[in-house]
Amino acid sequence: MPVVVVANPKGGVGKSTMATNIAGYFASQGHAVMLGDADRQQSSRLWLGLRPPAARPISGWDASDSRLAKPPKGTTHVVLDTPAGLHGKMFKEALQLADKVVVPLQPSIFDIYATRAFLDELAEHRKAGKMQVGIVGMRVDPRTIAADHLKEFVEGLGLPVLGYVRHTQNYIHLAARGLTLFDVAPGRVERDLEQWQGICRWLDK
Repeated sequence: MPVVVVANPKGGVGKSTMATNIAGYFASQGHAVMLGDADRQQSSRLWLGLRPPAARPISGWDASDSRLAKPPKGTTHVVLDTPAGLHGKMFKEALQLADKVVVPLQPSIFDIYATRAFLDELAEHRKAGKMQVGIVGMRVDPRTIAADHLKEFVEGLGLPVLGYVRHTQNYIHLAARGLTLFDVAPGRVERDLEQWQGICRWLDK
């Protein structure tokens, strides 16, 4: 059962957007998906409450306690949305559960260096063979110098950039209805789905 943890100790980088869309992708592939929300703001849990009955099912997983419990039987794929400032006991428990960690990261020098120690620690876990780690550039144009700097920085840590997600209202409008890119006609979000191809390939490995 793959467990994907979406984490970045900095707030406002798009963790819940990433977590809900990963869950939506897994559900679109016919998997039995659970979405956990360890963030006090409970954005992913709120999103689940907005999800229409006709959409592919995604179950909620109570991960709001100080201790993370194992997901129940019958689940084939788990996505865990984590809080800003993730550290200590919860950080260790999340990494123990994780098969893969996705780090949403905006390509600004402030965001990069605010997460430097976190990325260094993840890189060490990755070298130890405990899990896979991938970076997703958030709200970024891959043609910009900022995107080049982000790629250069994370490659220096030995971490792959899975893709770049643009800044678009599509995510906001879909989230307000409990939906993801993978719940609507592909023609409506064609450009965004193209940006997710590398992310999806990595998730499926």
